[in-house]
Amino acid sequence: MRSGSEEPVPLHEEFIYCCGAATHVLKCGPWKDLSKDESKNLPRLLFMIIPGNPGLAGYYRTFIQALYCGLNQQYPVWVVSHAGHCKPPSGMEMIEDTDIKELEDVFGLNGQVEHKLNFLKKNVSKDIKLVLIAHSIGCYITLEMMKRASELQVLRSVLLFPTIERMAQSPQGKLMTPLLCKLRYALYMPVYLLSFLPEGVKASLVRFALRGMKTCDESSITTSINLFSVDCIANILYMASQEMMKVVERDSTTIKQNLKKLIFYYGTGDSWCPQHYYDEIKMDFPDGDIRLCEKGLRHAFVLDASKEMAAMITDWLQEDLTKL
Repeated sequence: MRSGSEEPVPLHEEFIYCCGAATHVLKCGPWKDLSKDESKNLPRLLFMIIPGNPGLAGYYRTFIQALYCGLNQQYPVWVVSHAGHCKPPSGMEMIEDTDIKELEDVFGLNGQVEHKLNFLKKNVSKDIKLVLIAHSIGCYITLEMMKRASELQVLRSVLLFPTIERMAQSPQGKLMTPLLCKLRYALYMPVYLLSFLPEGVKASLVRFALRGMKTCDESSITTSINLFSVDCIANILYMASQEMMKVVERDSTTIKQNLKKLIFYYGTGDSWCPQHYYDEIKMDFPDGDIRLCEKGLRHAFVLDASKEMAAMITDWLQEDLTKL
């Protein structure tokens, strides 16, 4: 399924308002508009990436390019940032200047679910089938989308390192919950002061923070500079605090109803969803496609293993794509 072509991958970038919040969209392929009015030559299938947190589209740039090439450039591959996680370009505010309040608490966890459904409703024809590829908290969001909008034509949902239960009880959750729920406001002042640093210095600080990795995706460096924005950090931490409080019980009902459409991929050393979460869901759903990583990939795979992950997903979906 992989293309050997070395031609540049078509990549279109947009900053839009969705539910009144600044949203960053990256689109791989020549299709810039998939709404019903665009043309009669719409693709049959859209691959849409639902990010983790921080929900910055730029972290998935290499991933969507690799996935697009692995699919022989036959289908569009899009990634939609979480509402308010991107730093808007000059002249664009974080919240749309309008009297119409489209969605209450758009930056919260529930708002992010509605944000993705609203994006699909306004930008993608109902006739187009979907492959949803979700990462981390994006997996919780994806299950909620499937629960709330059963009319979506979801061919497959691939849930990578899924934080869909007991987040506050996970090893990382126990460490982060007090910080996120009680002390997050204390982080705003340091971020505000750091925001005045030159871009080159910010990039150097990011490289220093990621120095332990043998290889680090260059797009992760540039994307991480968004984290020096107080507005972005405030929205990221606010959503994370809600994750700790709201992602408690696994939604086994929705999983059961959609089991044949779901692929789960758990990590072996993942401190956000430890291996015993995998063992338990595997026991509860013995017929499910529930996999355990054998490659030692980190939870934040986009930092150094985007191409490897894209290649695996392409292999997993070959049978589904031949049936289209």
